[in-house]
Amino acid sequence: MQSIQSPEFIRTTSDHPDFRTMVNALDEDLYLRNGDTQKQYEQYNQIDKIKHAIVIYLEGKPVGCGCFKRFDNHTVEMKRMFVLPELRGKQLAARMLQELEKWAAEEGNTTAVLETGRRQVEAQRLYAIAGYSKTENYGQYIGMEDSLCYRKELQ
Repeated sequence: MQSIQSPEFIRTTSDHPDFRTMVNALDEDLYLRNGDTQKQYEQYNQIDKIKHAIVIYLEGKPVGCGCFKRFDNHTVEMKRMFVLPELRGKQLAARMLQELEKWAAEEGNTTAVLETGRRQVEAQRLYAIAGYSKTENYGQYIGMEDSLCYRKELQ
């Protein structure tokens, strides 16, 4: 895999217009993959008032995003991870995930959880390589057959 050497990772909030643009691109991508099944997830993907969001830039243009929110006293939930399809396979998502984990640990969190869909095979591969282990579906994802949940202890 070819790695991109010069991405910029900006820590921001969900109010940032480039974060919102990337989330819209993510939602379009998910609807293309999942069709109407994606509608049941909309209520869990709200991005209002998220204090920990990252936007990836290449040559000054937004190309990806991710964020986390509080799950419990020591755990965050990684959310809205996305890289433009034409830039996948270049380690951008892996580097962003590392940045999110670092930020979460700086905030005193010790664990991260996340959910992805069965059709997001590249995401499943990313999380496995990054040290996440499959876990029982949690919270709103209990009983959702298209959801896969993961967990990792942060360092």
